[in-house]
Amino acid sequence: MDLDAVTDELYGLPPDDFTATREQRAQQARQEGARELAGEIHRLRRPTLAAWSANLLAREQPEQARLLLELGEALRQAHRDLDGGRLRELSARQHQATARLAGEAARLADQHGHRISEAVRSEVAGTLHAALADPQAGRDWAAGRLERPLAAPVGFTPGEAGTSIPGGGAGAGGAAAPADARSRRRATKSDRGSSQSDRGRDRGRGQARGQGRDAGPQTGQERARHRKQLARAREQDCEARRALEAREGEHRAAREAAEQAAERQDEAEQRVTALREQLREAEDDHRRARSEARTAQDRLRGAEREEAKARRKADEATARADRLADGS
Repeated sequence: MDLDAVTDELYGLPPDDFTATREQRAQQARQEGARELAGEIHRLRRPTLAAWSANLLAREQPEQARLLLELGEALRQAHRDLDGGRLRELSARQHQATARLAGEAARLADQHGHRISEAVRSEVAGTLHAALADPQAGRDWAAGRLERPLAAPVGFTPGEAGTSIPGGGAGAGGAAAPADARSRRRATKSDRGSSQSDRGRDRGRGQARGQGRDAGPQTGQERARHRKQLARAREQDCEARRALEAREGEHRAAREAAEQAAERQDEAEQRVTALREQLREAEDDHRRARSEARTAQDRLRGAEREEAKARRKADEATARADRLADGS
């Protein structure tokens, strides 16, 4: 028996069978004299339902797991290459793949007797995103031995809406395009004004200058207001994301605490069951011993009676012998 084999066995089991099997393997290791191994086995934690579902997917669909990890490597390479077109293509595939595989994990879990909730399914999808983002997380998931669901690193959002992608035509350049168009329209009007007579051209230039004086501050005010609105929206978005991450963290912590409490309850119930069995066996032993003691006491009393009879007979025989000796 070795830790790697036991770990692989335990994390391939349904969650309900984990604790009992772990304790059996730990006891077996202790009986074999491997106390350190027994301690390591006992410290293995039962996987959460989300982690077990993700493990089940990796174990039963290894080819799909391999393809997902390859997609993750391709995404990271596209990021390194600043390849906007490739990044958008792979990002679309990423979302399709994680949604499909999270659904497949739910189907497999249901086949194994565990219907998972949308919250658990979301944690499975988060694990798949983490496997895409981080090579080590991907290897951990593919091994099928997760205790807890994984979380994707903050900032790994390739190709999401609103993300600035090189070559995508968005970002600062795209935002400036409407202002450039207005400038071009003003220039065109000015060109048309220059083709008029001197008097009309002067009047046109005067009007254009007046319009320019009016439009300039208005455009600047609009841009300043837009920048403030954008900054406020971004700040609100960051605050909302931080609040969401905090609530998600609290939810994960509460879920883990509940699962750990359930595991401790299972272990306590198993100890109670074992102690009850030991008590029953001890009571059986006690009843047998008491019965044997009664039987032994009965035999003892019988032996004492027989001994008394034998002693009386011996005494009588001695007395007769003495009388005969005196008469002779």
